[in-house]
This record gives sequence, C-alpha cells and structure tokens, in this order.
Amino acid sequence: MKNTRWLILFLVVVLAFGAAGCAQGYNVSVTPQQQTGIWVTGQGEVMAVPDIAELRLGVEVQADTVAEAQTQASAAMDKVQQALEDNGVAEKDIQTQRYSIYPVTKWISDKDEQEIVGYRVTNIVVAKIRDVDEAGAIIDAVAEAGGDSTRIQAISFDVDDKTTYYEQARAKAVEDANNKATQLAELADVGLGKATYISEGAAYLPVRADSYDVYPEVGGTTPISPGELKITVQVQMIYQIV
Repeated sequence: MKNTRWLILFLVVVLAFGAAGCAQGYNVSVTPQQQTGIWVTGQGEVMAVPDIAELRLGVEVQADTVAEAQTQASAAMDKVQQALEDNGVAEKDIQTQRYSIYPVTKWISDKDEQEIVGYRVTNIVVAKIRDVDEAGAIIDAVAEAGGDSTRIQAISFDVDDKTTYYEQARAKAVEDANNKATQLAELADVGLGKATYISEGAAYLPVRADSYDVYPEVGGTTPISPGELKITVQVQMIYQIV
C-alpha cells in the first residue's frame, strides 16, 4: 500500500511538471523531422575517348554427332584464339563467356514428331583489345582464322581508368548544384547558407555496337569507329536557409 501511494505521488509530480513546462512555452512532445533548406541536384558531364575495346566473338559448328561437333568447334576455336594472340591480345584478356551444346531438330511430317538431325556447339569468348586502333585488323584476322564457323556478336568500348574523368565531371556537378541553389535563394528572397548534405550518384554510358556480320574489305581493314563516351556524375546537395 505504501509503495502504491509513492507511485501515485510520483505521477502527480511528473504531470504537474509537464503542465508547467507547457505553460512556459516548452515543447515536450516529439514532432516528425521536417525537410528544411534548399535541395538541388547538380549534374556534370565529360566526354572521353575510349582506350580499350571488348570484342565478343567465337565459333559455332554443327555436325551429325556431339563428338564430331565438339572436335570441329575445338579446332576452329584454337585457330581463333591463336589469331587473337598473334595480333597482340594477351591470354589473360581472353575469357570464355558461353559454351553450349544443343541438338538440332527437324519436324518430320510423316512421323508427326521432331527428329534430331545434328548437334550444334557454340563457344563464345570476350577478348579485351588494349589498342583500339587494331580492333578492325583483329576482327579480320579472327574471321579468316575461324572461317565460316566465326561468330562476331558485339563490340563495346571503354576507358580503362576513368578516375580523372569522374573528377572532372564531379567538379562540374557541384558547380551546377551551387548555381542552382544560388538562383533558387535569389528567387525566393532568402539567404543561402552552407551545404549540410552531399550525395553522389554516377552514371556511365558505354558506346556499344550490337551483333553484326563481318565482311572484311578486299585489300583493306574492317572499319571500326570507337567514338566517344559520355561520363556523367550527379550530386544531390542541401543548403541551409539563412
């Protein structure tokens, strides 16, 4: 009973203190955090000339049996890989991406069913070419080495070290954010304070050529144009209003 009286007395004191606080203008309740300040997104872009190319290529062979198709595909792929290495592509820059064996079927009307007429073996690799100017000559060499079994699926271009380009794009993005925040503050007739929050997001768009057939020019080299890459950096910044 004595403990109960002490508990009631304690609650009365707490409630009285809270009422006094409210009377004096103190906010004793918890309110959701409000979004304050000037929020802007800045964007910076720089153009970069590619210095590496990635070539997706390989061989595809069809034969009556799996063993025969594998043997022919292996022989053709050996020639393709040798052509790559002979033209300056390092072994470490050649990576297998796909190897498959599928039956080839044909619909037989008399039997009203599918019949296996052979087997197809596909072996695809990605070769990193570190001298972009040699991409056309390498494609020609591969096409000649693999013959009719050669498959060139795609080529893409990249920059091996994008650090400098990202730094330049980042500087432009922050400058863009500053300019936007300054304009917003002037339009709203408020003072612009320090940045209290910065978040970066980067977007990189490579130049890519999709699947195509290779037809080397007689007495010439297959033309390849790497073009330019656009490297984009976005930053979100929040500024104080003063």
